[in-house]
Amino acid sequence: MHGPPLAGWLLVVLCAATGSYCLLRMRGEPPGRVRRAAGAEALMGWGMAVMAVPAAALDPRPWGPPLLAGVFAVAAVRALLPAWHGGGRALGHHLHHAVGALAMVYMALAMAVGAPAGGHGHAGHAAQGRVPGGVPALTAVLLVYFAVYVVWSATRLAPAGAAGAGGGSGGLAWSRRPELADACRLSMGIGMLAMLLTL
Repeated sequence: MHGPPLAGWLLVVLCAATGSYCLLRMRGEPPGRVRRAAGAEALMGWGMAVMAVPAAALDPRPWGPPLLAGVFAVAAVRALLPAWHGGGRALGHHLHHAVGALAMVYMALAMAVGAPAGGHGHAGHAAQGRVPGGVPALTAVLLVYFAVYVVWSATRLAPAGAAGAGGGSGGLAWSRRPELADACRLSMGIGMLAMLLTL
């Protein structure tokens, strides 16, 4: 991560907690589409946590960015394959996972290809002789996508919170409550926005 170290560590904690919850949710689901989706979200959360570690604490180059890019390229393919057979909401969910995984590939490659540092680079990377990179137009498109996703996720969460206050999902185990899954997706969307903003 190329922003302030405190912001990086807060993002690491948020993404690791989200990934851990998704792992617990995956364990509580029977084999099938919901379990695979929880596994993909756990991978995304932990991958974002690793990528958000401030460069001053851990500079993963040269091996880290290609490894992350490879893992998330495979994740994108795995998300797209079932999308051809599913429809409706399942298709949208798979496509969102693919976009998220491809955004992770893009950010990992941008980490690997950072330009030589000049007088206007970020402090953490300037000290290491590099500044963050990325294609501004592609970054802008991803920022718009994840901003829309965050707003949409927040609107889905509001009615669930109101229903939960009335006891509508009180019988479910905490690891299977739909509002917690929606809150995790919202957290990952916010985390993705933060990482793209500091690219």
